[in-house]
Amino acid sequence: MERIKIFIAGRAAKLLILGFSIILILCIDSRLYAQNVTFRAGASTANITPPLGSGIVGNFGIPPPANYVHDELHARSLVLDDGKTKLVFVVVDNVGIIREVFDEAKRLIFEETKIPAAQILMSSDHTHSASSASGLGNLRGGWNAGMPLDDYQRFLVRRIADGVRIALNNLEPARVGWGVGYVNPFGGKDQVQMNPGIANPDLVEPAGPTDPQVSFISVQSLKGRPIGILANYSLHYVGGVPRDHISADYFAVFADRIQELLKADRQDPPFVGIMSNGTSGDVNNINFRGPAEKHEPYAKMRIVANDVANEVLRVYQTIQYKDWVPLRAAQSELNLKVRRPDSEMLAYAQKVLAKPETETPVHRLEKTYAERTIQMNKWPENVNVIMQTFGIGELGVAAIPFEVFTEIGLEIKAKSPFKPSFTIELANGSYGYLPTPEQHQVGGYETWLGTNKVEKEASRKIVTEILKLFNQVKP
Repeated sequence: MERIKIFIAGRAAKLLILGFSIILILCIDSRLYAQNVTFRAGASTANITPPLGSGIVGNFGIPPPANYVHDELHARSLVLDDGKTKLVFVVVDNVGIIREVFDEAKRLIFEETKIPAAQILMSSDHTHSASSASGLGNLRGGWNAGMPLDDYQRFLVRRIADGVRIALNNLEPARVGWGVGYVNPFGGKDQVQMNPGIANPDLVEPAGPTDPQVSFISVQSLKGRPIGILANYSLHYVGGVPRDHISADYFAVFADRIQELLKADRQDPPFVGIMSNGTSGDVNNINFRGPAEKHEPYAKMRIVANDVANEVLRVYQTIQYKDWVPLRAAQSELNLKVRRPDSEMLAYAQKVLAKPETETPVHRLEKTYAERTIQMNKWPENVNVIMQTFGIGELGVAAIPFEVFTEIGLEIKAKSPFKPSFTIELANGSYGYLPTPEQHQVGGYETWLGTNKVEKEASRKIVTEILKLFNQVKP
């Protein structure tokens, strides 16, 4: 019996030594790999401006035709390459793009570059002054599975794929760094109200927190020439755009301003500044507690973009760059229940739509939401949505296909194994607002059926899934 014990103990010791040896070899191999490969980065822009006459979406009512282009719309791309894995970011100037468009663009990119879809993160920045990429007419924002893409959607697919290929062509030896700055945004019967109006006597307190962090990834050539910056800030959009103007809002102003601040103009290849939207589903920068502000068109977005760009510059000057970091990606499909109207809601919606135009509405948006209620009844019982995470050294990036409430993003940051980390919303699809279960209890525009499309517990499931994926890609 004693011999057996000794034999087992001896065998266990050998296995333990073998395990340590494998770990040591892997560590040495990882370091040697990092020493023998070159980290590379490339960036690009691809023009996606729709033609004049296209309907501008982002507001309620019939989309007005575009009569003027204030600034061109773009798909901005950043590609990172650690010698083994490529990660692709694409941020598109649009209010929200359905999964089918992004999926087709990823299919084309894989066909032409062999980069897997799980390593491609595509998102909308949520400008409210662009044409629809989610279908036309009654199909817009609805269930589009199996529907053929329209002309503008096909144009987007091609230009997004072109932009990624241009960024790949621009790959060069690079070093990478990241930073975090701070910029403060303002921020039955519903107990809460979105955009309640200045000096509203019923105003008690903000319904949720804000996230003042502006996070960013910076890549430079080995000689220090700026290649690109991908920033992330949790602010819905700014607006102040005439209804018939095409504009990429403050996202484009930031891109232009950060280039100016870095003295990166007229480079070859061009520097690319990118602003992605963070978890800002319930955050804008209107100070409802203060006096009403008056700005000329486009003036306020310049103020916001300048504030954010200056903070990025301040932190940028302190970054410790790395010559190489490992890149990782993880992706899953999360099945969520779709919210469906009951028979009473459907009957009420049909009654609203049958009202004559001369009858005074109970609510100015009642017909809009009656249409959405009937539309939601045609959705399937469940929907699969893409969850995605990237690991860039010690930096983590999450991607969620909703307009995400800020407190959800803050929870992910607090629980993430990556420090720092940030979340890009409206990524890999667009399924409406994502409130918390608690927010559903108090109501508000973001919780209404048609604005919110999935089960009330969705945010809890999404946070759990994102943290699981983060653990798959952590260093």
